[in-house]
Amino acid sequence: MLMPKKMFRQELERTLHGHLTLSHPIFAELVADGRPDIALLRNITLQGYQLTKHFLSYIEHLFFFCPLPQFKRALLVNCYEEETGKLSGTDNHVTLMQNFIQALGVTDAERDAMVALPATQELIDYRHELVRDPARYHMGAAAVMIASEGQNLETAGGQARHEMLGALFGLQPSDLLFFSVHQQEDVGHVNQGLSLVSTLCRTEREQREALEAVDRTCRLFYGMYENMHQAYCRPAAAYPPQAVPAQDAPMPPSAASRSNPAARPA
Repeated sequence: MLMPKKMFRQELERTLHGHLTLSHPIFAELVADGRPDIALLRNITLQGYQLTKHFLSYIEHLFFFCPLPQFKRALLVNCYEEETGKLSGTDNHVTLMQNFIQALGVTDAERDAMVALPATQELIDYRHELVRDPARYHMGAAAVMIASEGQNLETAGGQARHEMLGALFGLQPSDLLFFSVHQQEDVGHVNQGLSLVSTLCRTEREQREALEAVDRTCRLFYGMYENMHQAYCRPAAAYPPQAVPAQDAPMPPSAASRSNPAARPA
C-alpha cells in the first residue's frame, strides 16, 4: 500500500536509525586492553578514504539527473562545498580527509597505495550503479543522501565519532575537520534527502525500492567494517599487503604519549 508522504519519510528515517555501525566490534578494538591502537585506526581510515574519493561523483550525478527543480539548487550547493569547502570555511573535503590521514602518521605514498577491501569496493560500486541510472534515481538518492550521509550523525554515549577519536588519540580539532564539518552539514543533507525521496516516490514500488536502498546501503557499511575486522583484527589475518604496517608510519607524538607514559614529555 502506498504510504502517505509523511509516513513514508518517517519510515525512511526509521530504517536509517535501525542500523548502528558504531556498535560494530571493530570500534571496541581501537581501545582493546585500554591501549589506543593507532595501526588499526590507520587501516580503518584508509578504507574510509576509498569512499571519500568517490563521494563528490555521487552528488554530481544526483544533481545532473535530479528530476525535481526545487531540489537541484541544494544538490549544487552540496557539490560546491564538497569541492571547495568555502561554505564551511575549510577546504576541499578530500583534502580534509587527507589532512586527517597525515595526522595519523601515514605518508602520501602509503595512503595512495591502499586499495579497497572487497566489502569497501562493493559499497562504492553499489552507489555508483544507482546514481548513474536515472530510472533508479530514487534509490540512488536514498542510498547517498540518507543512508550514506546519515552515517556521520551517529553518536555513542553522547559523543560523535570524531570527538571519541580526538580524545583517544590526542588529535587536534584541526586534524578532525573532515568529521566535524560533516557532523554539522550532514544534518541538513539527510533532511534534504528525506524530503527529496519522500516527494519523488509516488508509487508503492518506488517507496519499497527506496527503503530497500537505505537498508542495503546501511548493511553494506556494516559489512565494510566486518571485512576490516576480519582483515585487521583477527590474529590469523595480521596485516595484509594492502594495509599500512605500524612500523612504517610512526605514531604521532600526541598519540604516542597517550599509549606510552614513558613517551610523555617531562
